[in-house]
Amino acid sequence: MPHPDPSPAPVHVVQLTDAHLFASPAGTLLGLNTRDSLQHVVAQVGREQPRIDLLLCTGDLSQDGSVASYQAFRALTGGFAVPTRWLPGNHDEAQVMAQVAPELMQSVTDIASWRVVMLNTAVQGATHGLLEQDQLSILDEALASAGERHCLVCCHHQPVDIGCAWIAPIGLRNADQLLRRLQGYPQVKVLLWGHIHQEWDEQRDGLRLLATPSTCIQFEAGSEDFKVSEEQPGYRWLRLHADGQVETGVERAADYEVTLDFDSPGY
Repeated sequence: MPHPDPSPAPVHVVQLTDAHLFASPAGTLLGLNTRDSLQHVVAQVGREQPRIDLLLCTGDLSQDGSVASYQAFRALTGGFAVPTRWLPGNHDEAQVMAQVAPELMQSVTDIASWRVVMLNTAVQGATHGLLEQDQLSILDEALASAGERHCLVCCHHQPVDIGCAWIAPIGLRNADQLLRRLQGYPQVKVLLWGHIHQEWDEQRDGLRLLATPSTCIQFEAGSEDFKVSEEQPGYRWLRLHADGQVETGVERAADYEVTLDFDSPGY
């Protein structure tokens, strides 16, 4: 008897976020060299993820918005040789990103039975996030035309309260408009972001809400005031199954020693 066809392989996704690279290779945040920490995270990904179908880089790739910083980020992550998508965060310069890597700035990517939507929540000269009308229109069109595809939506700023009082004012200001739209499309399975430099995993009305540690310094979970953690930098992996199920986890650079200098320039 012929064997039944096996289930389609899931889409293997890796998320890197908040690298905060500088033009100078010696650039640091609180004494932590951000290129060095990114290199350690990339090496960890290479050891643990033999297959990657899509690399998502969800903002604050740069600290200073320089061409050199984006070139460095591209070089440090280019060894994966997989389809890659970037979106800007509040420290980024979107025009410079597009100058360095225009083909990585696509808003909508279809892969297997999934559609990935990248939304720009960055506001020029501000720390908080906002979805302007052009981004809401991109989202509306992407969801309306997705057909039977499952959807994963990415942005930079957090769209929900994560229990850190100091970071709440610099989240996504019109998150209600985003969440209301997503609730209207049950094929949206995941909302994924960066910005908060810590792990978040919540299920809400059938939607998986996920955030990921930075590849450099980490923020203390549940802190009232700005506070950093000495946890190691990390990344998120996701397995997007053809039936809409999602597996995911966070891994940290186990071989990276975090040594912070609170007298040096900070975040």
